[in-house]
Amino acid sequence: MADTIVREARGHAVPPVRVRRALLCAFCASLIGIGLARFAYTPLLPAIIGAGWFGPSAAAYLGAANLAGYLAGALLGRPMAARLPPVALLRAMMLVATAAFFACAWPLSVPWFFVWRFAAGWAGGALMVLAAPSVLPHVPPARRGLAGGAIFMGVGVGVALSGTLVPLLLEQGLRQAWYGLGGLSLLLTAAGWAGWPGDAAPAAAPAVQPHPPRPGRLRALYAEYALNAAGWVPHMIFLVDFVARGLGQGIEAGAAYWVLFGLGATAGPILAGALADRTGFGTALRLAFLLEACAVAIPALGLGQAWLIASSVVVGAFVTGTVPLMLGRIGELLPHHPAQQKAAWSRATAAFALFQAAAAYLLSFVFAESGGDYRLLFVAGTAAMVLALAIDLAAGPAASGRGPGGGRHRAGHGIAK
Repeated sequence: MADTIVREARGHAVPPVRVRRALLCAFCASLIGIGLARFAYTPLLPAIIGAGWFGPSAAAYLGAANLAGYLAGALLGRPMAARLPPVALLRAMMLVATAAFFACAWPLSVPWFFVWRFAAGWAGGALMVLAAPSVLPHVPPARRGLAGGAIFMGVGVGVALSGTLVPLLLEQGLRQAWYGLGGLSLLLTAAGWAGWPGDAAPAAAPAVQPHPPRPGRLRALYAEYALNAAGWVPHMIFLVDFVARGLGQGIEAGAAYWVLFGLGATAGPILAGALADRTGFGTALRLAFLLEACAVAIPALGLGQAWLIASSVVVGAFVTGTVPLMLGRIGELLPHHPAQQKAAWSRATAAFALFQAAAAYLLSFVFAESGGDYRLLFVAGTAAMVLALAIDLAAGPAASGRGPGGGRHRAGHGIAK
């Protein structure tokens, strides 16, 4: 995959080695800021409660602190980048996320833990809005879908690690598990330290249509991304519990479905990016909405084990795979407005974070009030996905409308040329 991107970089203005190094930096940033800083807390939560560090309600509250921090980082990432050197800021955010792991090894108090979980989320939100847009302009246009997939594959790797590495670390003790995650994050920070692009992106060829889209089209895109975040919540929060208690299959079976979810999340960005390079980001995004709606509905239909396995993998794939699709779609709609692209990506990420947190609390309330009706949760998630697709269809054609050409030509107008 990296070699394919690098081969095309030979005809681009940026040396191939720099492209490879830049992609590695952004991959490490997504793995640290989202893959580990967010998802590693889920398998740690039972151990935190069991060790008596915090009670169940406080532990859940501390988990929400990461989501609140993520929203703050998504909103403040661009203003911070306007005042600080972008590369220095990216490095600082990786260090903040790393420091949070070591700090959380010491449960001094609820406020102490809250501050560091919030800081980890803040760093993750900033890395999400800054890392990929700093790198993708230096990637050959026809390979930006694949490159975006490589970057956000770090999130999926973090999900997979959360289901495999964390249980192994916990065998050594809870504090040692936090130290292990901190050490891994430190190694990844070192690997992604040198290689960030520090110069301006190559100039793009003139496009047929230089005018930006009407504001309503971008607002529709933000709403679609936010609804996707809400639609994923039943799987991200309740899937394991649904299998373990709702279906009566036990915790081990539930954990196995979470591993499948993580495997899908690891492969999803690459597959989605490769698809977008052939069809264009708009078409790929609509296909993603359709597949997601079907996959989220499966647990509510009671179709059996094989279908539930498919649901876990497909939803996991699009939890991470939709990110490069959304990023690329913004680039299609704003091909010659790099500053507006970055602002649009920041707004989309903020809408995502807000709806995901709100949906998590709302569906938890619905679950409690319905007497533990899991199927109602998946129906709600399906409705959110269907609504996202309906909004996109109503907003206009999927094609960017910049003239003839194959999918690779359309996908070439990725983010921040």
